[in-house]
Amino acid sequence: MADSSNPAREALKAAMIRLADGDRAALEEIYVATRVKLFGICLRILGDRKEAEDALQDVYINLWQRADRYDPSRASPISWLATFARNRAIDRLRVGKVRGGAVAEDEAFEISDDAPLADELLIDAERAARVHTCLETLSDNQRENIRAAFFDGFTYAELADRSSVPLGTMKSWIRRGMARLKTCLEAPA
Repeated sequence: MADSSNPAREALKAAMIRLADGDRAALEEIYVATRVKLFGICLRILGDRKEAEDALQDVYINLWQRADRYDPSRASPISWLATFARNRAIDRLRVGKVRGGAVAEDEAFEISDDAPLADELLIDAERAARVHTCLETLSDNQRENIRAAFFDGFTYAELADRSSVPLGTMKSWIRRGMARLKTCLEAPA
């Protein structure tokens, strides 16, 4: 039974299954959802950014070729991919292609990954998408000023000057917009 409490993990699992069926678009979804975590694993083992990039490229090439080996009943997609990335980085150590800065091969097996899990990153991305979706429900005036204040760092006074309105009016626009945004975000998705 699917774990509906974690839509990010389920989305990644579904993309892995679609990839195994030959869906090229699924590889891009997997890449976007996992590249940061997998690159971190490769970089910690290899100690060199270029080597880590090469190892990560190998991971996705091999994933494309071997996606059918993923068994959702045995491992979460991110655990499987993290192991895959770790093994590719260790393979690069064994072949001796790595420059200085890499850990010893025996130490590579012990390296933990403190980066956020891919499913956590997906959840954060879903939240960000929800915020942007809710922003679109606001009036142009509210949306533009809230974005400028919270994403671009403008002060309310600067926004009032830019819009040629009194400071109180700007504060009122933003306060009302934030109230509508809160209502939208609290509504069931």
